[in-house]
Amino acid sequence: MSLETPLHKAQGMGSAHSGVGHFWKQRVTAVALIPLTVWFAISIIGLIGAPIAAVLNFLFNPVNAVLMAAFVLIALYHMVLGLQEVILDYVPHQGLRFFLMLVNYTFALALAAATIFALLRIVGT
Repeated sequence: MSLETPLHKAQGMGSAHSGVGHFWKQRVTAVALIPLTVWFAISIIGLIGAPIAAVLNFLFNPVNAVLMAAFVLIALYHMVLGLQEVILDYVPHQGLRFFLMLVNYTFALALAAATIFALLRIVGT
């Protein structure tokens, strides 16, 4: 039987004070994705059935290229944050958790690099 109060037992065993920053990053990216998703949806609907030349011409416009890059990069970052939370909350084994986090970041970085490379190739032509 311990003479410590429940408060004393809990002190120093709480959060690492990183949850609030993670929470705000997810909310900010979600809010940023709202207008970008609307722009993306309208753009895709306008390009349905268009020849590939029209799509390339659309992305050749610097404003559209920047918006597309922002949409993809912010969506990928939002995805990484969300999957990180799921992995940390539901994967009990430390080694598997580390591996899945590595896959999460690697996949997002590969897609981001491919997106930027493709957009630079389109704009550069």
